[in-house]
This record gives sequence, C-alpha cells and structure tokens, in this order.
Amino acid sequence: MDTAERTENTGEETTGRRRWARLPRLPRLPRWPRWARRGRRITVGVLLAVLLPLLAAEVTLRVNYTGDPAEGTRTRDRDALWLGHAWVDGRKTDADVTALARRLRDTGVRDLYVHAGPLEHDGTLPKSAYPKARWLVDSLRQKAPRLRVQAWLGDEVAPEKPYAMHLERPATRAAVVASTRQILAAGFDGAHFDLEPLHSGDRNYLALLDALHRVTRAHGAVLSVAAHQIDPLPGFHSFWGTATGHPKWWSQAYFGQVARRVDQIAVMSYDTMQPLRSLYGGYVAQQTSLALEVTPDSTDLLMGLPFYHENRFGHWARAETVPAAVRGVRLGLSRTDAHRPGFGVALYVDFAATEADWAAYEKDWVR
Repeated sequence: MDTAERTENTGEETTGRRRWARLPRLPRLPRWPRWARRGRRITVGVLLAVLLPLLAAEVTLRVNYTGDPAEGTRTRDRDALWLGHAWVDGRKTDADVTALARRLRDTGVRDLYVHAGPLEHDGTLPKSAYPKARWLVDSLRQKAPRLRVQAWLGDEVAPEKPYAMHLERPATRAAVVASTRQILAAGFDGAHFDLEPLHSGDRNYLALLDALHRVTRAHGAVLSVAAHQIDPLPGFHSFWGTATGHPKWWSQAYFGQVARRVDQIAVMSYDTMQPLRSLYGGYVAQQTSLALEVTPDSTDLLMGLPFYHENRFGHWARAETVPAAVRGVRLGLSRTDAHRPGFGVALYVDFAATEADWAAYEKDWVR
C-alpha cells in the first residue's frame, strides 16, 4: 500500500504524523550517575537480604503456633513467681503474706524470686536493702512451707553499660560471691541472679556462676538465673549487635553453658518485638524447644510468662499475653521433651499481674 492509499483509507496517518510533529518534545530526565545506580542496587539487595530471612522466620513462627499440645504438658509443680521489692522493705504486712500464700496454694508455684537488691556496681549488697527479709522468710515458712524463697539480685553490666558492674574484675566477682553468702545467712533458700545485658559468650559470667555454685551447694541452697533469649536464627545475636549495639540474644551453645552451671534457669521469654499473639506464641514455642535441647536434666528449665501490660517498642500487650505464652510453652514442650520433670513457667511480675493473668495461668497451665 503506497502513501496515497494509506492516507485515503485512514485519513489519519499523514495528518497524524504532522500533528504530533508540531508538539514540543518533553525534556529528558537526567540519568542517575553510575555510582548512584550502583548504590541503589546495593541498598535494595541489602534490604532483601535482611527482610527475606526475617519474613521467612515470621512465617515459621506462625507455623510453630499450630497444632495441639500433647496431653500432660501442664505444671510439674516447679513454677516460679518474681516478687517486687515491697516484700522486703517494710511495705508488706502479715495480711499480705497470708493472701499470697492463699493465692499460691493450688498453683504450681514452688519458688519465689524476691527482689532483695539491686547489687551495687562493685558487687556489694547493703543490708539496708532488705530489712524485712527474715520476717518474710519466717512468715512464708509458717504459712506456705512448700515454697522456697530466693533472693533476686541484679544489676546492669559492662561493657554495654560502662558505668555499671564490671564482671571482668576479680574483685567485683568476689564481692558478688560475698553478697550471696550474706543473703543466705539472712535466711533465703537460694540466690536468683538477673544481670543484664549479658553478651553471648561472656566468660566472666561463667566464672562467676562457677564460684557462686560452690557457695550455694555448700549451703544446700539453690542457684538460679534469669536468662536471655536464644538466637531465633543462627548467629542472630551477632547481626543484631552489629546493627543496634545491643546483642539481645544468646547463642544456643552459650545458653547451654550457663544452664549447666546452675540449678534453675528461667528464660525471659517476653519483650520479643512480636506484634501478634500467633507470632509471639510461635516464638515462645521455638524458644522452649531451643532451651530444652541444651538444658541438662539436672537443671530445672522455666519459661517466663508476661504478667505485665506495657506498650512500647519490643513489647506489645495485645500480643504478649499469658494464654499465647502458655500455648507456646506447651507446644514447644510437646515437640521436644513432653515428659521432662524439671520444667515449669516463671511469672513476671506480681505487682503488675491482673486477675485475668492469674486465671489464664491456672486454666491453661495448672488444671
């Protein structure tokens, strides 16, 4: 078809070309420099490298929350409760002790972690920090003799907190050991340590636990610790520490090293940054399995339950609930070591707990 025929048949082509030819051309946008294009590709690649594994991990957590817990995965009467400082500083009365004994009578709680510190940064513990300790211990032995009362001692730790406790100093570790002898002499049945933030692999902490265990064993007392969570992905503590300066997690191997040095280890399985109940419950199920795999039978393993209600980065009250945590604990126990006797949950913390928290614990875990 020649030009005339095309023009006659369409009546558009020639005039169309002329009409468009009259329009001004839009200016071309400048191209990004080569270095900028390369940087953009690298940024996208890094984001994908980080986000895809995290997305896969979240999907795995959701899957972890599915299924039914095995029969019998309930309390073994080895649970624990963290108690605030009011129990040893004079604010509590005999009536409070009576009410506490009544509250715990038909539960699985055996150990009480009573806040008797904090320790000074040099490892010492002023006796003025726990003036009513002997009264509390004697009162509970009379009203709830099956309970063990442990002194909960803690402090912030260097190097992440340079101003705080330096475990690399032998004198500081020796002072912590002396403080432990001190609280055992005050009548406590054991010592419970919560030192944070402890970086995975800290050998000075292991050396301290070895020294502490020699003392508690000689006194026939209990040595227990509050433990960091375990890497949800291999090496995640290293990645998170590099990215944020705060390596929140421990490696599974290091968790096992700590567990072998104590009588009881309680995982702080809350403040997980999970936004949904299903993800939080799946996370607790994963943590339960990871901890069971490396905790020796000679050590009681307890999983923490969130008996508090805050909304902040790292903790969503709508997600981190007692029912979600208990279901996660039961699923992890079912899949890993369903009949393990030395297992329980630890309730954090008495002064923030609601009646709904207690009801969920009793309904889902005790009965």
